[in-house]
Amino acid sequence: MIKHSEEFKQEAVRIALTSGLPRARVAADLGVGKSTLGKWLADYRPTDLVSGPQADLALENERLRLENRILKEERDIPKKGHAVLRQGTAMRFAFIDAWRHQWRLASLCRVMRVSERGYRSWRARPICQRRRTDMAVLAHIREQYSLSLGSYGRPRMTMELKEAGLDVGERRVGRLMRRNGIRPVRTRRHKVTTDSNHRLGVAANWLDGDFVAAAPNQKWAGDITYVWTAEGWLYLAVILDLHSRRVVGWAVSDRMKKDLAIRALDMAVRLRNPPDGCLFHSDRGSQYCAYDYQKKLQAYGLHPSMSGKGNCYDNASVETFFKSLKAELIWRQKWPTRRQAEAAIFQYINGFYNTRRRHSYLGGISPLAFEAKMA
Repeated sequence: MIKHSEEFKQEAVRIALTSGLPRARVAADLGVGKSTLGKWLADYRPTDLVSGPQADLALENERLRLENRILKEERDIPKKGHAVLRQGTAMRFAFIDAWRHQWRLASLCRVMRVSERGYRSWRARPICQRRRTDMAVLAHIREQYSLSLGSYGRPRMTMELKEAGLDVGERRVGRLMRRNGIRPVRTRRHKVTTDSNHRLGVAANWLDGDFVAAAPNQKWAGDITYVWTAEGWLYLAVILDLHSRRVVGWAVSDRMKKDLAIRALDMAVRLRNPPDGCLFHSDRGSQYCAYDYQKKLQAYGLHPSMSGKGNCYDNASVETFFKSLKAELIWRQKWPTRRQAEAAIFQYINGFYNTRRRHSYLGGISPLAFEAKMA
């Protein structure tokens, strides 16, 4: 085994630090192994290459750099692990394991208030059956969270998992969602768009806040909302069957005129062919009070009903749909064109809301499943 002098080692370290060449190239040029050169670099101290006053300065700079790194770690680690500090040691060890490649192990253990020995013992310990089950359940939760467009909280998520064959309770699902930062989407404040400042005829409020229908095509409700795109506003008119909360008619336009509401009505009638006397409820907007729209209702045998003035709660079912649509789809991204927004709304209504989304009002099943169950 060849022994190298201290002068040779110092020169090798100097070349490796100042030449800018890869460590493998320097080791090959000097005729030493890459691991040997790495060991010399690991043992390197700033004072090894300088002497006199410069050695003291280099040593002080190294000390300040070390203190600065420690202070930065102690400032940044709590920002990431503030919530973890309130958890048990297993969660702290998991946090350390996830971040040990970014921060020093000693700093992580000190901030998390655990020992390095305890962390190493935790890593060597085999995973218990409960943790294995939690990991499997968490994988299903992440999948269903994605499929639900981030809309499911603990109750609906538990229903989804049970339907998938997992024997889990709400408390366990809630714990896993909370610890992994999986939260349902939050909504924004409602903005009123109804134009009731007109002299058109207004129907009485025959619905009177009773949103329950014993069978399909007994009570419908309609309204109009808006979606902002880079090309301007896109207006959406929908009609819901209050029996199942299913969207039975909808239409979009770049103008909020009566023809928008009429097209949604035409679609609903073609799809459901309602019997005479079906109640149609809306707000007092000019689109619904227009003569052409009222004439359509009469031709289809629908009985008009309108909300009280300025009372959005009289049409709460449709407002709830708009809230879900915007929170689960519209507010998630920017829409460059009206066509893109229209395609996304079509997919949301027909591919998710009507067919798969679990509704609390329906006992945790979708509108289509509810209609099939009640048929």
